[in-house]
Amino acid sequence: MSRIGRHLNRAVQVWRATTADDTGGGHSEVWAHVSTPRGRRSQPTARERQAAHQLSARLDFTWYFSPRTDVRRGDELREAGGAVHTVFATFEPSVDGTYLRADCTTPQPNTDT
Repeated sequence: MSRIGRHLNRAVQVWRATTADDTGGGHSEVWAHVSTPRGRRSQPTARERQAAHQLSARLDFTWYFSPRTDVRRGDELREAGGAVHTVFATFEPSVDGTYLRADCTTPQPNTDT
């Protein structure tokens, strides 16, 4: 088990976009479920939470996974509660085999009634 293994307390679905021929001469984007790894989601900062009260604000989240987990830039991380996080960067720390970090952004839902 990796050094971070005991801290991975959430299962999250990884979805990846692929293009498919639409049989009409064009292409359409299709999302496919890739895997459901365990990860850890960090909480947004107080400043980010305050900004999130604005309509359609975006929050940044950082997810941590075991090293070599197949998560890539452009993937969507979908939580059971309905939150969808778009991965905009992934990297490992300077010590190989420690963890995989995925930086994500999430739009806040429209809460107008």
